[in-house]
Amino acid sequence: MRSWQVRDVMSTDVATVQDDTPYREIVDVLMQRHVSAVPVVDRFQHVVGVVSEADLVHLRSDAEIRHDVVQEVLRRVLAVQDGLVQVTVHDGVVRLSGRLDRKTSVEIAGRLAAQVSGVVQVVNELWFDFDDTQLVEGWSERSTFGGIT
Repeated sequence: MRSWQVRDVMSTDVATVQDDTPYREIVDVLMQRHVSAVPVVDRFQHVVGVVSEADLVHLRSDAEIRHDVVQEVLRRVLAVQDGLVQVTVHDGVVRLSGRLDRKTSVEIAGRLAAQVSGVVQVVNELWFDFDDTQLVEGWSERSTFGGIT
């Protein structure tokens, strides 16, 4: 019977991050590589530590994340009236619930919330009154300016 060695199962194409890599870039590496942790290297490429999803989640409190989603995404960008959307955050997972007028607003809210620093995942449970995506697709196909498409 064969005895397995670490070299038989280890990854050799290892993603690393520098010790001064911004938070969001680390999150992007973890998501793109489908890993939960990466080695941290210094400028000489020596491993100085490991950063994991769990480490990153605790960098920002749920209250700070919620504040940014409400203030920056819902109020400032989408101009959503208070009370239409409920935002809860637990361990970096943002849950959006409620109702907006347009489908594109629902989609944008989810995408922008995912970009807030500290967000691990967005659960978008928003409903919409009107599907405006057909109008947007139809407009781009027919739009012209002075006969030029």
